[in-house]
Amino acid sequence: MANREDKQSGRTIRLLLVDDEEGYVSVLAKRMAKRNIDVTPALSGSAGIQVLRNNTFDVAVLDLKMEDMDGIEVLKIFKIMDPHMPVIMLTGHGSETAAREGIQFGAFDYLTKPCDLEELVAKILAACRVERR
Repeated sequence: MANREDKQSGRTIRLLLVDDEEGYVSVLAKRMAKRNIDVTPALSGSAGIQVLRNNTFDVAVLDLKMEDMDGIEVLKIFKIMDPHMPVIMLTGHGSETAAREGIQFGAFDYLTKPCDLEELVAKILAACRVERR
């Protein structure tokens, strides 16, 4: 996979993308790769948790509504596993109330789906500039 360096820190950005819409994940991962962001996809909340157990990421993009687990529950687990990893919530259901709840539980920010790719990339880059450890 391609890499993108955060120009301020010189580090490669590693992104965990958790969403149960396989087509959306595939397209988004390809579009991120073209922008040199290293994407690791997970097609469910439980898969995202498993991937995070064995890897370190600079940022996660997490869907709010998934079939196997609620995104807020996944967010809470992510924050226990890696409290410093910024998480950007995505909601495809216009549920900004739930997304704001995610902010209360430690999410870095949220966007509604379908989101503008450049806006998402900007949020990912901003999240990676947040002090991690």
